[in-house]
Amino acid sequence: MPALLPHPRSPFSLRLLAVSLCCTALTLASGTAVAQTAKAGTKASASAGFDMDAFNNASDSPLLKSGSKGAAVARAQILMDRAWFSCGEIDGRFAANMQRMVKAYQTARGLTVTGTVTAETWKSLREDSAPLLATYTVTDKDTAGPFEKTPADMGERAKMKALVYESVDEALAEKFHTSIAWLKQLNGGRKIEAGKDIVVPNVTSVAAPAKAASIQIDKSERVLYVLDAEKRPVAGFPISIGNEKDDPLPVGMLAIKNEVKNPSFTYDPKLLKSAPKDAPKVDIAPGPNNPVGSIWLGLTKPHWGIHGTSNPSNVGHSETNGCIHLTNWDAERLSTLAKAGFKVDVKL
Repeated sequence: MPALLPHPRSPFSLRLLAVSLCCTALTLASGTAVAQTAKAGTKASASAGFDMDAFNNASDSPLLKSGSKGAAVARAQILMDRAWFSCGEIDGRFAANMQRMVKAYQTARGLTVTGTVTAETWKSLREDSAPLLATYTVTDKDTAGPFEKTPADMGERAKMKALVYESVDEALAEKFHTSIAWLKQLNGGRKIEAGKDIVVPNVTSVAAPAKAASIQIDKSERVLYVLDAEKRPVAGFPISIGNEKDDPLPVGMLAIKNEVKNPSFTYDPKLLKSAPKDAPKVDIAPGPNNPVGSIWLGLTKPHWGIHGTSNPSNVGHSETNGCIHLTNWDAERLSTLAKAGFKVDVKL
């Protein structure tokens, strides 16, 4: 993937001109509050055939483990997301990221660490009793676009005035921390139109954990923890990191050096092992499908940073060219907790 440099238009660019991001495909971050238009469920459904009240009122506590699928998995994912222990995309599938984050949640809450959603884990998660799904009225702004496919070629991307969403489905899936496929499933595959109500995970406007003081990265588990002053986990996110052979994340202490919001970037193929030999150095405009997303947290190790990805389903499963990346909504949430000067302790 491209080596990235904040563009001179960024207000932080003078501090970051020497920074290049060596990372895989990256993208937008959303995570903005939409509680004023999302309504916790009292309707049977905003889409034919889906019973939102049944989903919200379910009280069963099945054992969930790797390979589990369905509504109970999605309920646990939503509750974990609201507790700031993200599984990545909410999609109703218990895969590797969920197993990692269940362990992280159990560790943080002093529960028996099993990596499965046990009765004890359900009891802890259900201390949050807010409805799990809500209806959201799609606005004219949501559907206005512009929407445009992101070219694979960096030279073609450089011709774009902004790296916009490819579709309204993508924009709303990012807003509500879910996969496009699961958002469609919730809504019976209906076309999303302005003025219509849709069913969404109720994950916005959740209070941030207090007293965040530092970051710890567990390389073996591919989990980023936010710690309080007593080194107790208050949040956790799945991450992708570089492979151990070519771009290993160094063990030891780093720190967050700076933050750039909505940056443009420079693609410099000379800094990448996998770049085409004839690829030009180009500047790419900002936007939700910009390769560094909407937030860049620069580290004290030159050319390294923490940011989002344009392929949220790949987080935790793919390798980067050096950077640490999360889903964009998790990168956005992390930026509300982690500020310049935060220590970043990387452990095996």
